[in-house]
Amino acid sequence: MDSYNTQTDEQLISLYIGGNNQAFETLLLRHKDRLYNYIFSITRQRNLTEDIFQETFIKAIVMLKQGRYSETGKFYNWISRIARNIFIDYYRKEVGDVTIISNDLITYDQQNKAKLYDYITLDTLAYEQTLQDIGKLVELLPKAQKDIIKMRFYNNLSFKEIAELQNVSINTALGRIRYAIINLRKLASHYNITPQ
Repeated sequence: MDSYNTQTDEQLISLYIGGNNQAFETLLLRHKDRLYNYIFSITRQRNLTEDIFQETFIKAIVMLKQGRYSETGKFYNWISRIARNIFIDYYRKEVGDVTIISNDLITYDQQNKAKLYDYITLDTLAYEQTLQDIGKLVELLPKAQKDIIKMRFYNNLSFKEIAELQNVSINTALGRIRYAIINLRKLASHYNITPQ
């Protein structure tokens, strides 16, 4: 199995789709701790984490066998989205029909059901709020900087991929991201937005 450890995620996926179960076992071992910790960070419950963890890998197996993996080289991002979607489905079933009213960017549970706070902590809400705020700041950047931020952080592209897409050198791509981040920090300071 040591030979599998040197394979990339993409290579392991190809081997697994071709019928090699050891390749998937290597993928599982490679990502299980990180994925488990991610799921626990959103559920805050061990039993629920274990259920979602198992369901995530079962769903991943099915999707891989159906040829529905399309994010070459980004296996962890793909599988963590599966886990997040399973959690969201679980949460919706648990909480049931809750009417949410909105006041600007803050949402409230109209019926004030305690279950809402069992599954989504105030930390998570604050984090989501910060992401929304940062998303608005990104829109204020010059187009070239906005594009590179979206490619790097929203689409998870490498600097090599960004450079190729924009037909620039890697150094130019790095420079643009550097200036974009500097400008984001200035905007965040101006609008008094701090990471949670």
